[in-house]
Amino acid sequence: MTSQPQSIRNLPWAVVRDGAARRHVYRRDVDIHLKDGRIAEITPAGARPSGPGEQAVDGSGLLALPGLINIHSHPSTEPGYRGVREDHGVPEQQMTGLMERLQAFRLGNDGRQAAATLAYAEMMRAGTTMVCDVTVPFDGWLETMAQSGLRFYAAPTFASARWGMSAPQTVTWKWDEARGVAELETAKKVMDDAEAHNSGRLGAMVFPAQIDTVTPGLFAAGRKLADDSGRGFSTHICQSVVEVREMIRRHNMTPIQWAAANGLMKSDTVLAHCILLDDHPQIRWHTAKDLDLIAEAGASVAHCPQPFARYGLAMDHIGRYRARGVNVGLGTDCAPHNLIEEMRLAIVAGRLMSEDIRSLDTAGAFEAATFAGAAALGRDDIGALAPGMAADIVLVDINHPLMQPARDPLRSFVFHAADRAVRTVLVDGEVVLADGAPVHLDPTAAMETLAEAQARMIRDAPKIDYAHRPGDQISPLSLPIH
Repeated sequence: MTSQPQSIRNLPWAVVRDGAARRHVYRRDVDIHLKDGRIAEITPAGARPSGPGEQAVDGSGLLALPGLINIHSHPSTEPGYRGVREDHGVPEQQMTGLMERLQAFRLGNDGRQAAATLAYAEMMRAGTTMVCDVTVPFDGWLETMAQSGLRFYAAPTFASARWGMSAPQTVTWKWDEARGVAELETAKKVMDDAEAHNSGRLGAMVFPAQIDTVTPGLFAAGRKLADDSGRGFSTHICQSVVEVREMIRRHNMTPIQWAAANGLMKSDTVLAHCILLDDHPQIRWHTAKDLDLIAEAGASVAHCPQPFARYGLAMDHIGRYRARGVNVGLGTDCAPHNLIEEMRLAIVAGRLMSEDIRSLDTAGAFEAATFAGAAALGRDDIGALAPGMAADIVLVDINHPLMQPARDPLRSFVFHAADRAVRTVLVDGEVVLADGAPVHLDPTAAMETLAEAQARMIRDAPKIDYAHRPGDQISPLSLPIH
């Protein structure tokens, strides 16, 4: 297959934008014509004859979709928790395992780069073309992003505190304000480097780490940096009961109310997770205004249902947020970095929490993974197939058994086939995934490096865990070895 085709011909199905509306529709039997990394035209199949020497992809038996947009992820760490975090949680912390893992496990830089390589490959296999990568910067991070061929927003985190523990029921905050200021300076350089990268596919986002680990002064500095630079602004917020209770203890306000009072929420703000609002069943604070504050600010929410569902926690509920006018996009947060699975889980969890099948349907979930993600990033050139849009295109095998019968191929894709049917991915009109394999990345080499780094992480856990426990005690195997 040519690396930069000029057209995709004879597509039996395509999901395209409905004129200028924020709505997807099906088109049958079409050709997509590409030029200079953009979609030049979408025509009936065969309406525009092939030119001499035209390089074309045969779209027979394929469904064309816009590339998916992942607005919150941790690719450089989460693959290292594969086999560690799936059943891990702390009952004394309302089931979350977040604080315990981060104070006990550290993946080295070699493992983080390998994890990123594996995660980026996994993302493109699941049809993702734009990623917000949230992490503490490490050597080689930007180059690994650029090598993949995907689009990225680098979001280097900075914080004034780190979580610790003194007992299962007691989370502590270890404050080092000077370190937080230094991390912001490092983040500034990384963001500048990303935006200046010659790949042209890297951007940057200002990301103070968590609502409970950043001082008001450092938050204000981050917010000002976003305002002055025109970059987006994001933070983790309302992601654990521990965090919400701590913010109420400090300020007698919920995290959302504190963020609103301190001017953090604007139209360029992406609230990562944002599940535990004041009226959530696991919070039940005496107010019920958090959702209104988000809507009034015009902020977006990055919804990542997978990690929270593992703890027995879900947003209440995605249909309610959307009905209030809140822009809700999707992210993966943890491994697997599979946005198709997140769409499916967002649908199911929303229906369970609302007890209403209408909370979210397939079309709504796909809008969240495309139009809403683009809006959260302030982009109008991605998230849809239409003339003038970036040629970020996913080609899905309709003849895969899990796509058949193809009465409604988007439903078959989201509920049944998922990444198993993805065949080709283009970014800026360039093929970055061909026949299901990344063109520019080597996941095989990364797997061995990550396995070694994970083994070292688990072996070294007693050196940093508050109780000096072995890693295999913190997260035992699912079955004993006899």
